[in-house]
Amino acid sequence: MTEAAPLAVLTNPGAGRGRFNDVTPAVLDRLAESGRPIRLLDPSTRDDAQAACHAAVADGAAALVAVGGDGTVHLARGAGAGPGAPPGAGRPGPGTDLAEAPGVPAEPLAAAAAIADAVKAARTRPIDLARVTSPGGEAYWYGSVLAAGFDAVVNERANRMRWPRGPRRYDLAIFVELLRLKARRYVLRLDGEERRLDAVLLAVGNCPSYGGGIRIVPTADPTDGLLDVVYANVNRPTLVRLKPKTYEGTHIEHPLVHTARARVVEIEAEGITTYVDGERALPLPVRIEAIPAAIRLLA
Repeated sequence: MTEAAPLAVLTNPGAGRGRFNDVTPAVLDRLAESGRPIRLLDPSTRDDAQAACHAAVADGAAALVAVGGDGTVHLARGAGAGPGAPPGAGRPGPGTDLAEAPGVPAEPLAAAAAIADAVKAARTRPIDLARVTSPGGEAYWYGSVLAAGFDAVVNERANRMRWPRGPRRYDLAIFVELLRLKARRYVLRLDGEERRLDAVLLAVGNCPSYGGGIRIVPTADPTDGLLDVVYANVNRPTLVRLKPKTYEGTHIEHPLVHTARARVVEIEAEGITTYVDGERALPLPVRIEAIPAAIRLLA
């Protein structure tokens, strides 16, 4: 009798400063209730993780599940995109924008149980992904949000800093970039329609949130075949006042915050490196395209 194809499970012990480690064994036990063998992918580097995901897909894994943060889910989603790829699932656990946006339960064991049930029932549903490419053809897939404004600049500074460690490094990067805040000149094309604008905030969403629940693009829907864009040119005090509103998505009600929707978004600006799903991606200029039903989720 031929053994059933396994569930390939990508883990990242370092994600969230190790906060997923305690729950991972129980999550794996719950996933095993699917009746499928578990193939654990436990790579030591990001490149190894990417290679392991693609190898699991090529070897015929029944599904690809990520246990980690958004960066871990990002790698799994990229490997699972495209025709013929196996279904996937976001990380079983809280605080992951890629998992929560399509409706995966937030509680880790509940999420793992839902995934196991979906595997047994062969129940999947398609969602869109976004593909961002450089003029030279380098490409990234992403599921939630591309940042190309203040948040991208903050991430870039934080990644260059060696002190302090932990979340305080990001807080310090925010403080420094707020002091240096200035609008940048963008060329934004929405399905070919060009807009030239100054902005401090610019994000392109396939899903509504990033950063563990910041609903920066609250109107984004990963099943509509479109990308949602939010941009704003505001001063420092206004940006500070808007930040708490981003957790509910009500910042878009401010008259200086603008929204748009398109299938293809092109962005040009000087000195910006984009971040997708919280991961460093490509410097501007880039082209972003919504790819309908690019991946099948266990649901």
